Amino acid sequence: MTENGLGHRERVLNVDTMNPNVKRIEYAVRGLNVQRAVQIEKELKETSSWTISGTFCELQKPNMTENGLGHRERVLNVDTMNPNVKRIENAVRGPIVQRAVQIENELKEGVKKPFTEVIKANIGDAHAMGQKPITFFRQVIALCVYPDLLEDDKFPEDAKNRARRILQACGGGSLGAYSASSGIEVIRQDVAKYIEKRDSGIPSNPDDIYLSTGASDAIVTMLKLLTSGEGKTRTGVMISIPQYPLYSASLAVLAAVQISYYLDEDKCWSLDIGELRRSVKAAREHCNPRALCIINPGNPTGQVQNRQSIEDVIRFAAEEHLFLMADEVYQDNVYMEGCQFHSFKKVLFEMGPEYSSVVELASFHSTSKCYMGECGFRGGYMEVINMDPEVKLQLTKLVSVQLCPSIPGQVLLDLVVNPPQPDEPSYATFIKERTANLHILSEKAKMTEQVLNTVPGIHCNPVQGAMYTFPRLTLPEKAINAAKEQEQAPDIFYCMKLLEEMGICLVPGSGFGQRDGTYHFRMTILPATEKLKIVLEKIREFHKRFTEEFS
Repeated sequence: MTENGLGHRERVLNVDTMNPNVKRIEYAVRGLNVQRAVQIEKELKETSSWTISGTFCELQKPNMTENGLGHRERVLNVDTMNPNVKRIENAVRGPIVQRAVQIENELKEGVKKPFTEVIKANIGDAHAMGQKPITFFRQVIALCVYPDLLEDDKFPEDAKNRARRILQACGGGSLGAYSASSGIEVIRQDVAKYIEKRDSGIPSNPDDIYLSTGASDAIVTMLKLLTSGEGKTRTGVMISIPQYPLYSASLAVLAAVQISYYLDEDKCWSLDIGELRRSVKAAREHCNPRALCIINPGNPTGQVQNRQSIEDVIRFAAEEHLFLMADEVYQDNVYMEGCQFHSFKKVLFEMGPEYSSVVELASFHSTSKCYMGECGFRGGYMEVINMDPEVKLQLTKLVSVQLCPSIPGQVLLDLVVNPPQPDEPSYATFIKERTANLHILSEKAKMTEQVLNTVPGIHCNPVQGAMYTFPRLTLPEKAINAAKEQEQAPDIFYCMKLLEEMGICLVPGSGFGQRDGTYHFRMTILPATEKLKIVLEKIREFHKRFTEEFS
């Protein structure tokens, strides 16, 4: 045993504790023969220029014809469908957003409203809010999608060289080919180099990297692996409250147990170890806590964890024998002076082998946030640390069922982790655009906090990072009762009225979770500066009117 009492122990996630259904998967299209073929290709590359080629099989679906069966109940209806799907709630794209779309259509049809447009501040979709893409990224994507452009003098040589390198790693030299299920090898190598550089030289192995269709895809994959057991042995997963609905929705579909731990709003949404201990102790009465999820910087709360907090979390995970999942997709979005992003992997290894050799960790990153905001390309990666080798084989099998992540998304990820270098012609423009995007976000974060805190009845913590604020609302008792009469949560009632009267689309805090008796909304800081000023002024005007109406 070591000083911290951890000693040698069984992994949280091994072939006996992982989801047993994953082990039942048999997928010949990407099975042992194909995996061996890939190994042989690598061996041949090391000795000769020969390669192996092959084709993928496709399952044939039977043709259905009209056979005179007549009217009958559908096979799939709300009573026969997967009941876990009905438990999903996703406020980010919920009823208020659906109503916003309806209102947009009404405005197009000429219906008169007290506003001329709906401003959606509900989702972290940077380009939809007007942010311009990074020039170099789009140049390389264009060259890869249409290689004939490689002969065009309008494109800089470094963009062409990057495109050639990527295309050489693609089957048939085309983005239209499948890749390995874990992603294109040279891109995984670039991701590993990026992580090493970010983490001050701590090694990263490309074999521990799994490219994914956005970070969300990788997060769900890990939750699938972790979920097992029945009754009191059912997997429990600790998630922060407020939380991003991806987590609660995924746990609902998997019939896993959500273990809620509350962030401390009075301390700028900080994470309290005492609260983690309370939460896991209570959960052990009815489930088997096996994983702890952290979002840093935070969504929806915009906090940035300090190093001491991360060390405390790692010690807690080690003591409680929990698998750590670190959602770090906002790692470049840090605005507040004195705040700094620390990766969980870096801190883990700097804590020494008594932790770095035993704590199981999966960390996630994405092309959708930071300065890029390329949500639609769906690029991301997961790095796994201290994963049981047998489970790793099962993970590879699980991801192979979906064949591979989006190839354009993989290409974009490669550009994020391997951007233009100082000696390349595109470097100056890249740095200028990257710096400008992050500076504008920083200014909007400050403005949002300052303006909202001038509104009586709204309290907004500093937006230390990420792309959102989660201010607390003080609502009149009369408004709370009016909401109950309409069988709505008070913050849903508030946000729906804001939408109908002002054309501002926000997400009610109840969609993310909050302490009983408190009310919030989440809004993104992404709208263009002038439009964000309009949003904030309309919220100010509406809140004053709302408070007067229900006082």
